[in-house]
Amino acid sequence: MADWGDGDIADQSGRTVVVTGANSGLGLRAATVLAAKGARVLLACRSRERGERAAAAVGGELVLLDLADQASVRAAAAKIEDRTGGRVDLLIDNAGIPAGRLERTVDGHESILATNYLGHVALTWLLMPALRAGKSARVVTVSSIAQRGKGFDVEDLNFERRRFRMAYAYSQSKLAVLMFALELQERLAAEGSPVLSVAAHPGFTGTELGAAGARNQGLGALARPLNALTKALSQSVPEGTLPILYAATAPDVRGGDYYGPRKYGEFFRGVGPARIDPRAQDQALRARLWEQTAALTGVHPDPA
Repeated sequence: MADWGDGDIADQSGRTVVVTGANSGLGLRAATVLAAKGARVLLACRSRERGERAAAAVGGELVLLDLADQASVRAAAAKIEDRTGGRVDLLIDNAGIPAGRLERTVDGHESILATNYLGHVALTWLLMPALRAGKSARVVTVSSIAQRGKGFDVEDLNFERRRFRMAYAYSQSKLAVLMFALELQERLAAEGSPVLSVAAHPGFTGTELGAAGARNQGLGALARPLNALTKALSQSVPEGTLPILYAATAPDVRGGDYYGPRKYGEFFRGVGPARIDPRAQDQALRARLWEQTAALTGVHPDPA
C-alpha cells in the first residue's frame, strides 16, 4: 500500500462512475485517471461552463449538480439514473466548499453543511437503487483531517442556536461525512448488500480550497498569495488523490475502511489507514445524525 500509485489501478472498462466536484482539484484528477482506465465517468458539477471544459478534457459527461440545493440534488439523481439506465458502479462524494462566512441556502441550511454533507447524503440515498444494480459497487466519501476538530453538535447542525464559527462549521461537515460513511456501511452490511461504503481524505494537498475560502470571507486580495503559499507547502493534487483512488479501486478494500496519506500526521505521502475520530465510532451519535439528516433533506434514507 505504501508505494501504491495510479499504475496499480486495474482496467475500469464497463464501470460507470459518478464524481461530484469533478471540474477541478481532487475530483478532476480522480475523473481523469478513472476515464483513462476505461471507465465511463459522469462529472457532477455546479458550473456548466467549468463542467463542460472538464468533461471535454476527461472524455466524460457533465451532470449539473448544486449540492447546496436539494431540488438540484434530486434533479441530478434522476438525470444520472436516466443516463446510466439505473446502474452506477462507483460514486465518489468529493465536492466541497471551504470555511467562509455564515450563509443560508435556498433550503435554509448553513451552506458548508449543505454542500459538504447534506447534498452528498441525499445524492447517495437517491442513487442507492442504481448502486445496488452496479457490479462490485462502492461509495467513496471524501473527508478531511479537519474531522478531528471541534464544533460538532448533532442537535444544532445548522448553527441556529449557537454562535457560528467557520472553522467549526467546516470541521463539523467533514466529521459528519465520515460518520455517514461508517453508518452507511453498517446498514448496508445489515441488509446483506454487496455495496461498500468507504472513506478517504487527501491530507494537505494543494487544491484551490484555501483561496476559495479567502474569497468566501471577503479577502479576495489574499486569494492568489494564499494559493501560491499552499501549493508551495503542500503535496500535489495527484498525490492527494491517491487515497481516494485507492478507496475507489483497490481489491483489498473493505467496507468501513478509511484511508489517507501515511506520513507526518497523515498530511503527506502515500496511502495507508487513517485515524478515525472517536465521535465517528459512536453508534448512537451516528444513528441520531442519520435521523437528523433525513429530516433536513426530506429524503427517505436508503438503507432505512
